[in-house]
Amino acid sequence: MKLGNLDLPSDVCRSVGNVLGRVGDKWSVLVIVLLADGSLRFSELRRTIGTVSQKMLTATLRGLERDGYLTRTVTPTIPPRVDYALTEMGRDVLTPLNALAHWALARREQVEAARRAYDAKAAAASAQDDALAEEEPA
Repeated sequence: MKLGNLDLPSDVCRSVGNVLGRVGDKWSVLVIVLLADGSLRFSELRRTIGTVSQKMLTATLRGLERDGYLTRTVTPTIPPRVDYALTEMGRDVLTPLNALAHWALARREQVEAARRAYDAKAAAASAQDDALAEEEPA
């Protein structure tokens, strides 16, 4: 299989796809970026993100911990305090994530315009299909 200009075995491509799937996930990106300035508690992450469910944030944090991007530290207090912090690899992935974020910021208006054009074209095609269906004899 080809990955850019590299010719790699298919199992390596699948593995790279899994890595990109984790770091490219919208919640993972947000969590990694939020932890860039230091450790945060679960509740701080959830409050800052705002739109993520507890279940999704828990799954995202577990996945990031499993893949080595962050650490989870439990302090035995009542209630227990759980802090999340980036590992060296988690800090390392900030470089490409920041580059991607800058690219998205620079291109967001183009993407939004492309979406509007596509949606208008799709709506027109759907209306045309509806009109043709009404003209057909029963």
